[in-house]
Amino acid sequence: MGSKKKNSKSGAEYRHKRRVRSVAFAYIFVFILVAGIGAGGYLGVRTLANKLTDRKVAKEAEAAAAEAAEEAAKEAEIAAVLAEQEEAKAAEEEAEATEEEEYTETDLLEEVVQACIKDMSVEDKVAGLFIVTPEQLTGTDKVTKAGDGTKEALDKYPVGGIIYSGTNVKDADQLKEMLDNTISFSKYPLFLAINEGLGSESQLTKPLKLDATKSAKELGDSGDANLTYESYRILGQTLNSYGFNLDFSPLADIAIEGVDSPLADNMFTGDVNLAINLVASSVEGLKENNVSSAVANFPGQGSVDGDTSKGMASTSRTLDDYKMNDIAVFQAAVDAGADMITVGHFAAPELTGDETTPCSLSKEVITDLLRGEYQYDGVVITDALNKKAITEYYGSGEAAVKALKSGADMILMPENFQEAYAEVLQAVADGNISEQRIDDSLARVYRIKYRSTIEE
Repeated sequence: MGSKKKNSKSGAEYRHKRRVRSVAFAYIFVFILVAGIGAGGYLGVRTLANKLTDRKVAKEAEAAAAEAAEEAAKEAEIAAVLAEQEEAKAAEEEAEATEEEEYTETDLLEEVVQACIKDMSVEDKVAGLFIVTPEQLTGTDKVTKAGDGTKEALDKYPVGGIIYSGTNVKDADQLKEMLDNTISFSKYPLFLAINEGLGSESQLTKPLKLDATKSAKELGDSGDANLTYESYRILGQTLNSYGFNLDFSPLADIAIEGVDSPLADNMFTGDVNLAINLVASSVEGLKENNVSSAVANFPGQGSVDGDTSKGMASTSRTLDDYKMNDIAVFQAAVDAGADMITVGHFAAPELTGDETTPCSLSKEVITDLLRGEYQYDGVVITDALNKKAITEYYGSGEAAVKALKSGADMILMPENFQEAYAEVLQAVADGNISEQRIDDSLARVYRIKYRSTIEE
C-alpha cells in the first residue's frame, strides 16, 4: 500500500510541469506571434508608405513633365509665330527691294513727264508741238539776239523748239548769248535746233570761222565709218558748246544713180549696207554730245528728182523696195539712238494710195507704216511746212491739223505759225483732235527733253 502514493505524486508533478511548460510555450508563441505581427505591420506600413511616396513622386513627376511639355509647346508655338513673322518681314523686305530694283530711270522719267503735262494748259500743250524760226515766233525780220521781244513771244507762245539758220549767227559770243537768253526766257524746256550738215552744207562754218569738213557724200565715198563717227562727234561737240540740242541731220536717204536730187551732197551713198553703218555712226557721234538727231527724210527721198521747196515731187518706188533699202537705214538710225524721224513732203502713191498726198500728211505712211508695222515710238516731225510742196496745196492751219491727225507729233516751220497754232487749238476745242492725242505727242517730246536730267 505505500508505493502507489509515491507513483501518483510523481505523475501529478509531471503533468503540472507539462502544463506549466505548455502555458509558457503558449505565452511565448503568443508573444512571438504578436511580435511578428507588429514587425510585419511595421514593415507593411513602411512598404505601403514607400509605395505611396513613390506614387506621389511619380504623380508629381508626371505633372511636372506635363507642365514642362505644355511650356515647351507654348514656347514652340511662340517660336513658330516669331519665325513666321520674321519670314513675312524678310519676304516683305525682299519684295520692297525687288520693287526698288524694278523702279527704273524709265519709270522716273515717265513720272516727271506726266506730272509736267498734267499741269499744262491746253494752249501751252498745243504750242509745245511746234518748232519755229525765231522770226516766226517774234514776227521780226531777222533775229540775232534774244531780248524782251523773245521773252514776250515765249510767254504767249511757249513753243516746243526754235530752229536757227546761218542768218541768225554773227559770231561765237553773239550765238552763245542769244541761245542762253532764249533758254532763260522759256517756262518749259526747249529744243534749240539747226539744220546743220557737213561740207558746203554747213551753216556755221563761215560765221564761226570753223574748219571745213568733208561732206556726207565725201564720207560715203571714203566708206569709213570711224571717220564719219569722228566728224559727227566733233559737230555734236561744237553744237553742244553753243547750246544747240537738236540737229536735223543726218539724211538716211539712199542715193539713186541717175536721179538728179537736190539732196545729193547730203546723202552718204547708194549702198544700203554702207549707208546703215555711216548713218548709225553719225547718230552716235551727235548723241555722245547730247545732241538729238532728227533723221530725214522718211521713207526716203533719194529717188525724188524734184525739189519739194519749189513744188510737189513724187516717186514711184514700191513698199518692198523701200523696206529693203531706205527704211532699213532709218531702222539702223533708230537703233543707234536717233530721237526723231523727219517725214518728207514728196508723194509716194505706192505707199499713200494716191498721187497728191505728201508722206508728211499721210496716215498710211506715219501711223500705219512707221508707227504700226515698224513699232516706232519716238518723235515724228514733219519737214518744214513752209515749203511749196505744202503751201501750194494747203493752208497753214489745214496742213498742221492734217499732219497731227495723220500721226505726226511735231510741226516744223508752218508758213504762218499763229494761224497754224490757232487752228490746231480750235480742232482740239471742237473734238476734231482729242486732248489725249496732244498729250501722247507731248509725252514723246518731253521724254527726250527730260531724259538727260534723269540720267544725271
